[in-house]
Amino acid sequence: MTLGPRIGVLAIQGDVREHVQALESSGARAQTVGSPTDLDEVSGLVIPGGESTTMSLLAVRDGLLDPLREARQGGMPMYGSCAGMIMLADRVLDARPDQQTIGGLDVTVRRNAFGRQVDSFETDISIEGLDDRAFPAVFVRAPWVESVGESVRVIARLGESSGADTIVAVTQGPLMATSFHPELTGDLRIHEMFIEMVRHYS
Repeated sequence: MTLGPRIGVLAIQGDVREHVQALESSGARAQTVGSPTDLDEVSGLVIPGGESTTMSLLAVRDGLLDPLREARQGGMPMYGSCAGMIMLADRVLDARPDQQTIGGLDVTVRRNAFGRQVDSFETDISIEGLDDRAFPAVFVRAPWVESVGESVRVIARLGESSGADTIVAVTQGPLMATSFHPELTGDLRIHEMFIEMVRHYS
């Protein structure tokens, strides 16, 4: 049996355990990443949902932000969910003035765009690149994408049924990001898509 790629989950804050479980259930060898040494051991990285301001501050404090940027610039595939989307965005609205990101995705993202925790919701969406079954997207204090650069591919939007044509999932080369939390659904297709991305770019 062929071993799956070794994929890390950034383990400084957020839904770390849920992403590890989803990756392992999807055939990857998953491990947590909490130091630059850990980062050197993986072929791809998941940046989980959580609180993006806290995540940014902890990455700076732990000496991880520059190594994360260097890994991304070196072509490491990365996937960010919710706060992870913010961490991968080049531009963030409604963020603290000193908030730093890994960057790489040529997008403008708005923090907490869907409202407060009480405004969290789940809805079925269609995702380009998956099969025809709707994906059960869970939004928790989620961001959305307000604009994208020419090299960014939009793979999911909230349609007219939700009252908006809002971008909620994108890819750009070896980077992928979603506004929602696939790790909370039991549906492994997003993680499987990222594993294939890691295989393709490794």
